[in-house]
Amino acid sequence: MRRTVFITTVSALALFAAGTASAQTSLRIGQTVNGQLTAEDTKVDSEEQGQYVYDTYTVQARPGQRLQVVMRSDAFDAYLEAYEGSDRGDPVASDDDGLGEGTNSRLRFTANSGSYTIRARTLSGLEGGDYTIQLTDRGAAPRAPRPTAIRMGDELDGEITDRSPVEEDGQYGEYAFNGYSFRARQGERFAIALKSDDFDPIVRVGRMGRGGAFEELAQNDDSGAGGLDSYLIFTAPSNGEYIIRASPLDGTSEGDYEVSLSEAPPPLAAQPIAFGQTIEGSLDESDGGNQFGQRADAYSFSATAGQRIVVNMGSDAFDTYLELFSDDEAGGRSALDSDDDGAGQGTNSRLTYTIQSDGNYVIEARAFSGEGSGAYTLSLEEAPPLPAPVALSFGATVQGEIVAEDPRDDENRGFDAYSFTGTAGNRVQLTMRSGDFDTYLQIGSPEGEFYALASDDDGLGEGTDSRLNYILPNDGEFIVRASPLYADAKGLYSLELTDRGPQPLPGSILVGATARGTLGEDDAIADDGSFYDAYKISLKSGDKLRLTMVSNEFDAFLDIGREDETGAFTSVVSDDDSLSDTHAKVDWTVDEDGDYVIRARSFASGQTGAYVLTVEPKE
Repeated sequence: MRRTVFITTVSALALFAAGTASAQTSLRIGQTVNGQLTAEDTKVDSEEQGQYVYDTYTVQARPGQRLQVVMRSDAFDAYLEAYEGSDRGDPVASDDDGLGEGTNSRLRFTANSGSYTIRARTLSGLEGGDYTIQLTDRGAAPRAPRPTAIRMGDELDGEITDRSPVEEDGQYGEYAFNGYSFRARQGERFAIALKSDDFDPIVRVGRMGRGGAFEELAQNDDSGAGGLDSYLIFTAPSNGEYIIRASPLDGTSEGDYEVSLSEAPPPLAAQPIAFGQTIEGSLDESDGGNQFGQRADAYSFSATAGQRIVVNMGSDAFDTYLELFSDDEAGGRSALDSDDDGAGQGTNSRLTYTIQSDGNYVIEARAFSGEGSGAYTLSLEEAPPLPAPVALSFGATVQGEIVAEDPRDDENRGFDAYSFTGTAGNRVQLTMRSGDFDTYLQIGSPEGEFYALASDDDGLGEGTDSRLNYILPNDGEFIVRASPLYADAKGLYSLELTDRGPQPLPGSILVGATARGTLGEDDAIADDGSFYDAYKISLKSGDKLRLTMVSNEFDAFLDIGREDETGAFTSVVSDDDSLSDTHAKVDWTVDEDGDYVIRARSFASGQTGAYVLTVEPKE
């Protein structure tokens, strides 16, 4: 990292004289406000949601108060978010088109504290326009009526309305529902279907516990047979009364639905398969259905802890799909793993799994769409145990070769495994080069089945070679997998491991200053592997700033946010190309007093070079 800060001739008096108007407007119960989103409002440019602009409103509420915010606009697709306290962190509730009037929004939530921040924003894009926003009190939640009785074979029509009872839910704040009750004996199996043309349904099954609290036992959103309707196979764990709840997935949508209760089909009968055996099978109308009613065949086998199994399924007639289940003595099956196209390019499947405990297991073989038919082949093999990873030292470069005899990963790629020991918070860099194939790097934990914590394909920026930058989350051992990007590739490669040490601490900058710096491999690393320099700045609510970042050597990206006591960074506003195709500009009105961190970074992973950062007051 190399950076130099210059203070221009802005007086100290002008340092925070960029404006005193509050960025937030108070929104009261029963009030309707006319607003306008423009390019001068606060902008966000994130990988998850893209670009948008927003206004903020503060709402005061009593704990337990049920609030509704409605935003309408003829100029853009409206979107609402509610945050507890300030609008840092994750929203407690959000809505896009909940009003059911096209692109207008209706957000509902139940208050837990006295202060909330509402973001009134565009769903996407910086082109806003006029809008209205209204806050209302929905009143006390309706008392949940006695659930409607439903019997085996019933198909009942229902409707979710604004008077339906609601239940608190951690994902959506609350969800509206209608309840249905049925009695069951221990071990009875039921099929519960919930269909709607008006909303995406979710079906829940549970029992009423002490104090009348609903205790959820199972749920289903999408049946797996295609579409949004729900289908759940439920086995009663004991004698007694059970409750079905019919709800919209987003918690607040309204409309008609149909719920049905029927006898569940028996578990799919499984024929035995032995290790080393290949079966010529066929899916046709005579086959049974799985728990979602999809046409499938099942095969059973026994295995012991530590065994690595490989299941291959291929067909010229349909896109294959494999799923592995444990099979207990009572006939209950729990999903363990699945695969669609793991055999490589094409639509054939290959499932690789390390057995965790002795027992019986079931392979379910079906079409990906659930409706395919035709001939297929299925094989079960025992793969040799994975070889111990080779120790990899910091600063060393090793030469390796991918050959046909190497172990294969879940994507059927041959790989070599390496291990190293690192320190929490340190930045490590892995570089893999090959003239024979497109390289691919993964880093993961040594515990259990390998799971990639980070990966890279072409991060070196020199064609098909890889460079993976990663901040270690803890002390201890880590596993590196070096492989081709595609399953059929093999050949020579080199691999280098570098320890870049801990993240550099932020420097400081003042309003009215210009910083000249250079991004390099020793700089801090963002979550996506890009390099950045960090600058700390103290600001007050209402300050209006213009920040620009210019570079002729890489695509500049500005990201401004706050760090908590652990150093975790939360972005507040960011920009990529507002100044030009590769230069960044942020016009920003500060929402809250405090220290902020400016990250002057590259847009893509691995880019380096010189830049100029300017922070100035905006009139």
